[in-house]
Amino acid sequence: MDSPHLQDVSLYELAFSSEQPPHPLQISPTILKSMMSSVIDLLIEQKIPATLWLKLPKGEVWQAEIDRYRKLAAAPHSIYILHNQRDPIAEPLAEASAEPSAEPLGHPDTTADSAQANLENLLDETDLVGDGGVVLSAVPGRSRHMVMPLAADSRLRREYFLLAIAPEFSVLVLAHRPRSVQSSTEDAEINLPVSSGKKGPAEDELERKHPLLSVFSFDPSTLHQVLEGINRSICCGQSQAEPSPEIEELLVNWDSLVNPALNSAPHPVLLSQLLARQVQRQEELWRSSAAHRKQAETATTLQMGNEELFNMLRLKDEFLKNVGQELRTPLATMKTALTLLNSPNLKPPQRQRYMELLSQECDRQSALITSVLDLVQLDNVVEQTSMQPLRLTDIVPGVVSTYQPLAQEKGLMLAYTIPEDLPAVSCLNTWIRQIVINLLHNSIKFTPKGGQVWVRAKQQGDFVQIEFRDTGIGIPALEITKIFERFYRVRHGAGEDYSGSGLGLSIVQQLLLRCGGSVSVKSKLGEGSVFNVLLPIYHS
Repeated sequence: MDSPHLQDVSLYELAFSSEQPPHPLQISPTILKSMMSSVIDLLIEQKIPATLWLKLPKGEVWQAEIDRYRKLAAAPHSIYILHNQRDPIAEPLAEASAEPSAEPLGHPDTTADSAQANLENLLDETDLVGDGGVVLSAVPGRSRHMVMPLAADSRLRREYFLLAIAPEFSVLVLAHRPRSVQSSTEDAEINLPVSSGKKGPAEDELERKHPLLSVFSFDPSTLHQVLEGINRSICCGQSQAEPSPEIEELLVNWDSLVNPALNSAPHPVLLSQLLARQVQRQEELWRSSAAHRKQAETATTLQMGNEELFNMLRLKDEFLKNVGQELRTPLATMKTALTLLNSPNLKPPQRQRYMELLSQECDRQSALITSVLDLVQLDNVVEQTSMQPLRLTDIVPGVVSTYQPLAQEKGLMLAYTIPEDLPAVSCLNTWIRQIVINLLHNSIKFTPKGGQVWVRAKQQGDFVQIEFRDTGIGIPALEITKIFERFYRVRHGAGEDYSGSGLGLSIVQQLLLRCGGSVSVKSKLGEGSVFNVLLPIYHS
């Protein structure tokens, strides 16, 4: 066959110039390898003598397919491998890798000696290395292996293919890498990622970023066109490399060696077997992907649970640390007061003041311990605690009457309005009492003499709202978002002592969350505060 004009062309474009252009497919590198593996499996199992034309991406998983065919093919065969001159042939695996890899085995700066060594490793010990990078088998009539360099600027650098030619079965698997997924270096050849089916989100994203345009054809005219393109590419490679007698011989005898095998139609039984094998591989990939997705979901759930446990432990540690610090403060004050009480020069008014200080700090520590125990108990409450139908008219008036003496002592007006026809709310009796006590106590505590405190309730949709309004000192705007944090106390100016455990509002919030309610606050410094509590209406 006379060599055509020395300008190689895209095999993908040639395939569509045939009499019956194939239908293009957009596939992932994983599917490309699956299709190639199905063809190789069929050739091995049916012991079909064949000629293979190959150009594969770099990487162990792709080279393993060549190695597998060479080791297992029982019938006589020939293998022609095309590769870019600037890319050394990757070292083959001793066995086919079970786990794919996208890592290149060669490096752009590998020396010519290393490339030649890789060529030698690609073949069995009985193979011979010819001149110009050509490898010939030393077993005449049995098998023939040749590695042929392409031109440095070959258009095949973005294409990968397997062309299997046999008297009863010829097939083309061809993939084209579009320019949109080329690497940043124009001439660089990409390592196509291949998955075994166990794909995580990162691998899925990687394959979506490297789509391939593919052709799968048995049509003799299409295969003729592709072989003509291969011939041109080999000629161009010969023109830029040291001439090889073996490749020249192949080109001279091209028509007699290559074309006759393409004249017969593929056997229907073999086509059926190939289709069944590909369907089976696709099913295995799908099952493997589904199993891995399930494992990934389970791992994600476990990771989230693990993070939640770590956060809970961290919060517990912070809580214990804060409890220790809060308990230490009143103890230090009491110790100081006791030391001063032992002074012989202490006057009766001073002694009385220190005794009152001791009493206040004891009450403070007692309240702190009680609040801590309440929080610990809340943390141990089972989420599915059964709520009770409770009427506010049975609870709020009793709590308010308990605080009337304290309000009168401070010169405050304390009143409430609870309509009789309010529906029952869903909560626990002890929880509602604690909520009302804590909020009412705060309102009285932070309202100066002559002020007013109201407790009002009304229905709001599916909730009952309880409003705690006072004309107290108010809360600074920057601190409103922090008042429900544990141990947080609002900073006030000099004057009356407003110290407390810093847990009352945190307990209120936790109780409401557990019964499906909520609490919010509006406040203006110097004018007072309004706490709004929402409790869900009970539904049997």
